[in-house]
Amino acid sequence: MNFRTRLLLIFTIAVVASAGVVDWQVSVSTREAFERVESQRVDVLVAQFRQEFARRRAEIALAVKRIADSDAATTIAIAPDYSEFVGEAAQLASTHGLDLLELVAADGTIISSAEWPARFGYKEDWLTAGADWKSLGAFLKREELPDGVTLSLVAVATRNVADRTLYVVGGQQLDNGFVNSLIMPAGMRVLLYRNLGAGQISELPNLESLIGETLRQKREITSTIGQGAEAEIFHSIPLPGYENNLLGVLLIGSSRRELVELEALLRRIGILVAAGGILLGIALSWWASARVTRPVRRLAESADKVAAGNWGATVEIVSRDEIGRLAGAFNRMTHELVEQRERLVQAERVAAWRELARRLAHELKNPLFPLQITVENMQRARERYPDQFDEVFREGTGTLLAELANLKQIIGRFSDFAKMPAPEMQAVNFNTLAGETLKLFEPQLAKARVTARAELDPRLPSVQADPEQMTRVLRNLILNAIDAMPEGGTLTVRTAALPAGVRVEVSDTGQGLTPEECQRLFTPYYTTKTHGTGLGLAIVQSVISDHKGRISVESQPGKGATFRIELS
Repeated sequence: MNFRTRLLLIFTIAVVASAGVVDWQVSVSTREAFERVESQRVDVLVAQFRQEFARRRAEIALAVKRIADSDAATTIAIAPDYSEFVGEAAQLASTHGLDLLELVAADGTIISSAEWPARFGYKEDWLTAGADWKSLGAFLKREELPDGVTLSLVAVATRNVADRTLYVVGGQQLDNGFVNSLIMPAGMRVLLYRNLGAGQISELPNLESLIGETLRQKREITSTIGQGAEAEIFHSIPLPGYENNLLGVLLIGSSRRELVELEALLRRIGILVAAGGILLGIALSWWASARVTRPVRRLAESADKVAAGNWGATVEIVSRDEIGRLAGAFNRMTHELVEQRERLVQAERVAAWRELARRLAHELKNPLFPLQITVENMQRARERYPDQFDEVFREGTGTLLAELANLKQIIGRFSDFAKMPAPEMQAVNFNTLAGETLKLFEPQLAKARVTARAELDPRLPSVQADPEQMTRVLRNLILNAIDAMPEGGTLTVRTAALPAGVRVEVSDTGQGLTPEECQRLFTPYYTTKTHGTGLGLAIVQSVISDHKGRISVESQPGKGATFRIELS
C-alpha cells in the first residue's frame, strides 16, 4: 500500500470518525434540547392543570359554603321533620352548578341527595369522623351513583343553628371532560385514570405497569412507553383523596416521533458526509449541526419565555423540515393563546359597556316621556286655548323642573359611582357616626312612621376609616330600610366590638328579600325597587371593599332584612 493510498485511507478514516463524532454530538445536543423543551412543556401543562384544579376546588368550596350559609340550609337544619326536604338537594345543586349534592343530618343520616334521591335515610358515617372540613377545602372522593362509581371533587360545609348541625356535601364529577379543557401543545396528550375498582386500568392500554407502579409508590413517575417513532414519555402524577388514598392518576404523554425522525435524518446526513469527501464532509457536518441546534435552541428559549408568562413569544422559522414544522406549531400555539386572551378581554369590555348603555337608556327613558307630554300640552294650549296658557304654563314648568331634577339625580348617581375616590383613613367611632346619621333622618323617619332604635356597644373601639364615605354607607342603608317599610315599622342600628374590629348592622321589619335577590343585591344596576338605578348598594359594597371589609345581607321574605358590615 503506497503512501497516497495510506494517506487517503487515514484521511477517510478520520473523515468517517469525524463525521461519526459530529453526528453523535449533534444527536446528543438535539436530544438534550428536545428533553428541555419537553420538560418545560410538561411543566407548563402541569402548572395549568394545577391552576385549573385549584380553581375548580375554590369554586366548589365556595358553592357549597353558599348553600350552607343560605336560608334554605337554616330552614332544613332547624326543621323537626326532614321528610319534606327530600327533593331540596336537586334544586340547590342545579342553582349552584353542582353535579353532586347531599344534605346530611348531624348523625350522618342523608336528608336529601341530588345524585341519588333513593338514598334518603342512608348513613354517611365518614362525615361525623371529626375532620376539619373548613380547612380541608375541596378534595377527591370516590362517589357511588345509581349507574356505577365515579370520581368526584367534593367539599363539605356545615350549618350550625342552635344545637342543630347540617352537613352540606357537594361537588362535581372529575372525568375526561376536565382534562379536555386544558390547552395542550402539539405532540402532547393528557389522560386521567380514575381508581374506581377492578378492571379500570384496562381502559388505558399499555399504561397498566406505569399506573400500577404509581399507585404502589404514591409518587410522580416518568416512563417511556413504546419503541421507535411510536414511543411516548409519560409523566404520572398521583391524585390523593382526603384520607391520603390514591383515587386517580394524571398521565401526561409527550410523543418522541419528531425526535426519532430527526435522529434518523442526522444519521443519514452523517453517512453522506463521510462518503462525499473531506471538504464536503466537513462543510456538511458544520451545516447540519448549525442547522439543527440553532432552531432547537431558539425553540427552547421561546419555551422558557412562555413558561415565564410571555404567551406572545415566537420562534423564527428558517426551514420547512421537522424543526420548521415544530417551530410553526409553536408559533401557532402562542398566537392562538394571545388571540383568545384578547378576545376574552374585548368581550368583557363590550358586555360592560352594553349593560351601562342599557341601564342609562332605561333610567333616562322614564323622565323623558312626561317631559315630552308636558311640552306638547303647552304647545297645544298656546295654539288652541291661549286664555288658559298661563295656568298650563305654570303646571308644565313645575312638571319640567321636577323631571329635570329627577334626570339630574339619576345622572349624579351614575357619576358618583364612576368616580369613587380613594378613602382618606382616620380614626372613626361608629357609635358617634351612627347617632349623627340617625339624627339627620329624624324628620324623614317621623313622616314614614318608622321607629328608630340604636343598640350601640359602649365598648366599641375606633377603627381606621373614611368618615365621609362611611356616613354615605349608613345613609344608603338607612334609606333602603325606610323604602322597605312603606307602611311603617322599626329601624334598628346596632354596633358590636369584634376581637379584631367592629360590626355594624342595619335592620328593618319590611317585606324582606328572597335568596335570589340577596345574591344579586350588590350587583351594579340591579334593583328591587320600582324606581331606582341599582347603584346604592353597589356603591356601599365598593366603599366597604376599599376599606378591606366585608358586607353581607340576611333576610327572609316577610321577615325584614339585616345588612351586616365588618371592619378591622
